[in-house]
Amino acid sequence: MDAPYARLEPLEPKIARVLAHNPSAFTYTGTQTYLIGEREVAVIDPGPDLSEHLDALEAAIGGRRVAAIMCTHTHCDHSPGARPLAERTGAPIVGCDALALETVGPRADASFDGDYAPDRVLADAETIEVDGTPLTAVATPGHTSNHLCFAYGDALFTGDHVMGWSTTVIFPPDGDMAAYMASLDKLRQRQDRIYYPAHGPPVTNPAQYVRHLAGHRMQRERQILALVREKPQPIPDIVANAYPGLDSRLVTAAGGSVLAHLLDLERRGLVEREGDEWTAA
Repeated sequence: MDAPYARLEPLEPKIARVLAHNPSAFTYTGTQTYLIGEREVAVIDPGPDLSEHLDALEAAIGGRRVAAIMCTHTHCDHSPGARPLAERTGAPIVGCDALALETVGPRADASFDGDYAPDRVLADAETIEVDGTPLTAVATPGHTSNHLCFAYGDALFTGDHVMGWSTTVIFPPDGDMAAYMASLDKLRQRQDRIYYPAHGPPVTNPAQYVRHLAGHRMQRERQILALVREKPQPIPDIVANAYPGLDSRLVTAAGGSVLAHLLDLERRGLVEREGDEWTAA
């Protein structure tokens, strides 16, 4: 996948993207901001507050009315561009609720955007109309508690809930594995034709891909449970055993996902804590 930064790319009728220049181990080539509609548009995940990106978005909008600036969640690679873009276009900020939370210890992925202030929060299944077509919020907590996907026709804009290149980081205390799995199951029951994630290529086989993601998480859960059944272990040891050869940049994120699994297993009575170590209950 190439990285054509600051350029409008049509993807299909009424759907185009502009790629922000913020590549990293967690954003792939960067945050994909989507423009949907034709005569009027909505902007989904305006991304970071980068002048090059905002200039590209303004040029892509090209004087059309902006019905809404939509945010799937409030990590700093998704929502900080909302307010400056609203100032440039006069459009309302609509979508997820505000959330700014400090995690226990440093985050591996993006931190929360403490300045995000929506003009309107969409509840699950609530809609706005964009260029004659309803755009519907689909509540998908898990990656964050305020995460929304947006359905437009038979396309689903999945933010970080489903990504086209990697599994999603679930980082407690706000990231919640049980909520994430329930949200995956919610998507599995839908009939979407295609997913457009904030990072990575489109997902053209949604039902199959969601089953794969759920299966991967269940396999990881079984692996973690087997490790703590062998002997009590702290999270760093579980990560070392469960993720051999892991890129050092991803160790903290892997630790967060292991913790999310352990907290879910603890709630279900399958593991327990003894100081810094986890063991089978």
